[in-house]
This record gives sequence, structure tokens and C-alpha cells, in this order.
Amino acid sequence: IGVDAVTGLTHSVAATSANVADVTMAGALVREDDKRVYGDAGYTGMWKYLDEEKDAPDSRCCVAAKRGPIKKMEDSPMKALLLAIEKAKASIRAKVEHPFHVIKNLFGYRKVRYKGLARNQAQLFTLFALGNLVLAGRCQGHADGASVS
Repeated sequence: IGVDAVTGLTHSVAATSANVADVTMAGALVREDDKRVYGDAGYTGMWKYLDEEKDAPDSRCCVAAKRGPIKKMEDSPMKALLLAIEKAKASIRAKVEHPFHVIKNLFGYRKVRYKGLARNQAQLFTLFALGNLVLAGRCQGHADGASVS
């Protein structure tokens, strides 16, 4: 899913079969006006799947570093700085998990219900749209000083 970093609302959803890598759907999840794109280590090489220049890495892609090279580094100020940068990236990527929390815990979505990708995708679109309404209502409630449970 594509989530706005400021509001936490879902702006795009893409459903594929289980044998399709997530990184191949990056182009369907990124909007033109996105200044930065964050992904976990599974999105390494994401810039190849965006609609831009295929030869050079995109400057707006912020992908998490793989854990192996970081663990191999000796303890130094450079490693501490790299870990701090990775922690900042992870805190931004955590925004993506909130819509999943809403559709799983509030709407009870645990596993696919229908046979066929089209039906499951339609259900996901509906659930994420309802999740956006819940999250937007929570933001509106906090702005007015009221609490929404």
C-alpha cells in the first residue's frame, strides 16, 4: 500500500498473487508528487520499477539498509550515525502499519475470504477506504479536542 507520510492515510493499494515480489509493484504505489519514497530492505532496487530513468538510482528512494553489512561494521561513530539514520527511516515507514492495524483489529480482516484476485482486491480497496475514514475521523477528533475511540 502507499501511505501519505503526513496524514497516515492510504492513497494507493495494489494486490497481487503471493509469488510476485513487492518491489515490482512500486511504480503502482508511488504518486508523481511524492518527494520521498520509503521502503524496507525488500525494496532494494525500487528505482528500477519507477517510471523514471532506469539507469541511475532515484534520489527520492530511501530504502532500508540490509542488516548484514551493518552488523559486520566495527563499532565506530560512523556505525552509530548509520544506525540513527536507519532508525529515522524506520519511524517513517511505521506509518504504513497503522492502516493494517485498523483493518485487522477494527474490521477483523485476518485472511483472504474469496477465491480470485479481483474479489480479494475489491475487498481490500473497500477495507482501506473504510480505514481511511476511521483514521481521518481520529485526526479530526484530535483537532477539535475531542477523543474518538
